[in-house]
Formats: sequence, structure tokens, C-alpha cells
Amino acid sequence: MRADTHLHPDTAIIPATGTEAAPVPGTETAPETAETGTMVDPRQHTAPYAEALRSLAAEDWQRLHVPAHQGSRDHAPGLAEVVGEPGMSIDFPMLFSGVDQENWRMINHERVTPIMQAQQLAAEAWGATRTWFITNGASGGNHIATTVVRGLGREFVLQRSVHSSVIDGVTHAELRPHFIHPRVDVGLGSSHGVTPAEVENALSEHPDSAAVYLVSPSYFGAVADIAAIAEVAHAHDVPLIVDEAWGSHFGMHPKLPVNAVRLGADLVISSTHKGAGSLAQSAMIHLGHGPQARRIETLVDRVVKSYQSTSSSAILLSSLDEARRHLVTHPEAIDEALATAEEIRGRVRSDARFRDATPDILGGHDAIDNDPFKVVIDTRGAGITGADAQYQLIRDHRIYCELATPSALLLLIGATSPVDVDRFWTALQELPRSESEPERPIVLPGSCEKRLEVSDAYFAAPRTVSFADAVGRVSADALAAYPPGVPNVLPGEVLSAEVVDFLRMTAAAPSGYVRGAQDSRMETFNVVAQEPEPS
Repeated sequence: MRADTHLHPDTAIIPATGTEAAPVPGTETAPETAETGTMVDPRQHTAPYAEALRSLAAEDWQRLHVPAHQGSRDHAPGLAEVVGEPGMSIDFPMLFSGVDQENWRMINHERVTPIMQAQQLAAEAWGATRTWFITNGASGGNHIATTVVRGLGREFVLQRSVHSSVIDGVTHAELRPHFIHPRVDVGLGSSHGVTPAEVENALSEHPDSAAVYLVSPSYFGAVADIAAIAEVAHAHDVPLIVDEAWGSHFGMHPKLPVNAVRLGADLVISSTHKGAGSLAQSAMIHLGHGPQARRIETLVDRVVKSYQSTSSSAILLSSLDEARRHLVTHPEAIDEALATAEEIRGRVRSDARFRDATPDILGGHDAIDNDPFKVVIDTRGAGITGADAQYQLIRDHRIYCELATPSALLLLIGATSPVDVDRFWTALQELPRSESEPERPIVLPGSCEKRLEVSDAYFAAPRTVSFADAVGRVSADALAAYPPGVPNVLPGEVLSAEVVDFLRMTAAAPSGYVRGAQDSRMETFNVVAQEPEPS
């Protein structure tokens, strides 16, 4: 589903050609752009927070405030080599008077600062009623969202393949999730989404649930039917929260899927650096429309304030402002990036050795669309595993792909970052081929049996045991093969031999990493020292 269908009625800007959308009250639209026929508010060509910082840095300041480098290369020459002098010069504290106390204006009798203006422009760009900039990534956004759930109740419906940061939030807020298991493609080593019917069944089975929390798109680019799922959640009088970390560019071009907030989601976590091009660790939270969004707005604002640092990085905040401006005002850059993604996909489709896995991504009832910027190359039958292909592309060609599984190579193309297709394709074709098809171990083991609540297990006294002794014991940790960071076992679940073997195999891989591991080689595991007697 692309941006020309099923738009939320409160969409602000960026409709596809021939599609009308209601602008946010108070905005003005400019004539259609030649490239895409989209309507762009002239204010979207500005970046109020980033521009205020640059204006501030142009002054000859004697800086007697934090951060301690005080904008001088002489004070921190190594730091200047990392971020450059311009980066150091705009590294002002969040509440610096020159940005937030002088560069403000009165709008409707309210004081509006540059950061508020920047967040409002982002809300309009993504079709939200309100947007918050955050500087601890979508992980921080998931901590915020799970705390919001706690403000509504303890029980909620949760997609099992969420990022490990959601499970951290579940633990901290002592929530009780009712899991929906997504479609799993064992062959490719990927998990995808859930269906409206599955959400309906979960809410009917657990009527005390306070919210629905799911992931779309999946790491491999499968897009769930958010509009239909939102209708299901709202029919049960609960908000829909969507971790849209991998879809921060959605809704910004007619050839891209519509973003979740335009489709009826009430709270959306957007990892802006992943697809939209801001700096790493910068993200946004978008508030939707309608009664459920209005019900949680004050709570969201309070929770954001409680998590956000009082020393938020001006560099990260300004990168969000600039990324939004570039996405909205340069549709031709998105066109160029899309063209290179499609060229790679087309070459793979025509290749005798590798295979385009897009049909696999779209092959389940959960997926109604896919992210065109995720190119999944099936390496089964190619005489090389995806993991070996990734390693050799790095070692021999200095090409770094987003992810590899034993069966696939996953490319992530930035929404405004066209690729040198010839360089990648030449390197892919030069990968050596084994005379016999390499062994591809089974990936993505099944879920483990739940024995304790997540928080009860996490806060219980742990005991460290060998990997062999861990099998059959209750895990005290959330352990996630990274990327994608989806926990393979949760606190309170029984460690199966399959999961232990999988995590150890992951840790042994050249680029393997298990988040939450007791040790990097996975020789030992933390388990609950003393399990409670069954009641």
C-alpha cells in the first residue's frame, strides 16, 4: 500500500498526485512541486532549530558554560577530529538562552521556541497531531511508550518479535504482556508481522488489556495492515502503539508505504536515523488523531519529560530538524534512491545465482506491502551463506550490508541516499562459490515456555551457570541476537536447547553479538537462582 491510498483523514501534507489531504489547521500549502505533484508547506523549507543554532555559533562568544570543551578546537583537538569544528561550535546546552529564550515568538498568545517550531513542522510532515524529538533513539522511545502503557494498566497485547528495548520497558514498568506471535520465515531467518484477526483474538481473549503494541515494518520490510488493526484496537477502546523504527521515511513520497500515524495509530515510535537520515541516536515520537490519542497526550508528554535528558544534544536535535527538511523538500532525492534500490532488485531478479526475496516478504497474510528500501537477497543455492557473503564484502570490498542470516543478505538503502549500483553488483558477482552447497543451520528457534512473569524473573536473585546447565532453567535475562535485537528468550522463560545453541552460534559468528549476554562467547547464562514452588 503506497501513499496514494488509505490516508488518515487528518493527513497534513505529502499526499500523492491526485489525492487531497486535510492540512493541519494554520498551515499554508505551496503549489505542487514538479517532481512528484505533492503539496509542500513553504515553512517546511526551514529548519528553525538548526538555523537558530548556526546563527548562535556565528557569534564571537566567550563561553563559560557546559559542555566543557566550550566550542574550542584547542580545548579538545581529538574531539574536533571526530565531529569537526562546526559540530563543536553548535554543541550548546539545551536551555541556552540564545536559542530558547531569545529566538522565540508569540503565536496565539503562547511563547513558541525554535525547538517547538521544529517539532511542529515534523508533526505536520508526518501527519501527526504532535511530535516529540528524543535523543536516546527508538530504544528510548520504547521505554517511554511502555511507561505510557503502565499509565493505562498492567496488561496489554504485544507482538512477540518486538525490539529488546520494549522488553526492557515491560520489565521496568512491571507490565504483563499477552503475546501475539508473528509470521516467521525460518528459511530466510526473518520474522514479520501480525494480522488484524490475530489482534482481535488476543483482545477478545484478554479483555483487560490496556493497549495494543506492535511492530511495522518488520526488520526485513514487511508492512502490516495498520489501518485495519487500528480499527480493531479502537473497537475495543484501547490505543494502538506502533514501533515504526524501520519506517521513519514512510509517508514521505507517493512510492512509499503510508506511515502508521496517518493510518490511525495513536502513538508511533520512529527511529529517524534509520531511514530518514538524521544522526544516530536521534528519534521521534508521533501522536495520532482521535479519542485514544487525545486520551494519552498529557501522559505521553509527562513521560517524555521524565525520560529526556536535561542535557539533550543540540547536535542530535538539529539533525532531526534537518532530516525532516531534506525529506520533505527533496522528493527527487527519494526518487534517485528508489531507482537504485529497484535497479539492484531488478539485477538480482535476472541473476542465475542469487534470488530476490521480495515475494517471500509479501508472502504471508500479515504483509500488505513492503519497504522498497530494504533489498533482501536470497543466497540459498548461491554456493555461499549470507553470513559469509557479508563478511567477504566487508573484508575484500569495503561494502557493509545491514544484516546477514545463513540464507540471506539484507541491504538498507537510505531514503535520500542513492547507491553506486555497479560497485555493489561487481563485488556481489566476485564472491567465491563453494563447489557444494554450504550447510545452513536452522535459524530463529521457536519461543520458549513461560514459567514466570518478566519482571518477577528479572528482579529475582540470579545465578550464573554453564551453557549446558542452563538448558531447562528459567532465564533471568532477555537475550537477543543482534541485529535485529528481537529477544530469543525473555526473563521468566525456560531456556531450550535450541535457543542456547542458536545464541552460542550467533556469538561465535565473525560479527555475532548477543544483547544481554552474561559473556560474549555465551559460555555462561544467568538463570533464576531459586524458582518459586508451583501453586
